[in-house]
Amino acid sequence: MRNHRRKHTPAGYFSRFELALWLGSLAAILLAYLLCRGGEWLYLFTSLLGATALIFVSKGNVAGQVLTVLFSLLYGFISWTYRYYGEMITYLGMTLPIAVASVVAWLRHPWRGRRSEVQVNRLPAREYAVIAAAGLAVTLLFWFVLERLHTANLLLSTVSVFTSFAAVVLSMRRSPYYALAYAANDVVLIALWLLATRDNPSYAGMVICFAAFLVNDGYGFFNWRRMERRQRADRQA
Repeated sequence: MRNHRRKHTPAGYFSRFELALWLGSLAAILLAYLLCRGGEWLYLFTSLLGATALIFVSKGNVAGQVLTVLFSLLYGFISWTYRYYGEMITYLGMTLPIAVASVVAWLRHPWRGRRSEVQVNRLPAREYAVIAAAGLAVTLLFWFVLERLHTANLLLSTVSVFTSFAAVVLSMRRSPYYALAYAANDVVLIALWLLATRDNPSYAGMVICFAAFLVNDGYGFFNWRRMERRQRADRQA
């Protein structure tokens, strides 16, 4: 019942807090772009797109996964411009195809037939162990590939592979813990782009972008756990 008493925007979909979070994220990213000399429009558009994708993903809306597909394409290109080949390969070779698979998975598992909310999935402990083991194997493989490519900031780039893998797989499997994996990835990416900003100030917008993503992913975990409790209560009613 508490969920039904939340204050919503006139559109009736986003709560006032969610709307404030979304618009606040967009404003912070835009301000960072305006204050950053030499910033590029592509960085700005990609960051705004990513923040918009996250607010829909936090609602369990498949539109967020569709936007994630487009974000992966653009972010992969931006990573290539700074020789962050780990990010480029991760997003184009892993995040992108799994996001496409997530679109299909989420469309196949709507909550009570509503496309605007996916059915939250509770995974067994052994599946988390399998995901972790697969992530370590993928990360080890990437280490050798990225080393051969002379990837900038190799260690952080390799850690990002593991957190990205866990995040996209958990998202595809509709687990609330996808958000915690993405939050860990956000922290790594903030560090990566801070290092890049020392060489080129135009990348400062990417730091603000992932700081905003970190806040959104924190809310995503909170909201998915709330969705999980509500859906469980509805099934038992």
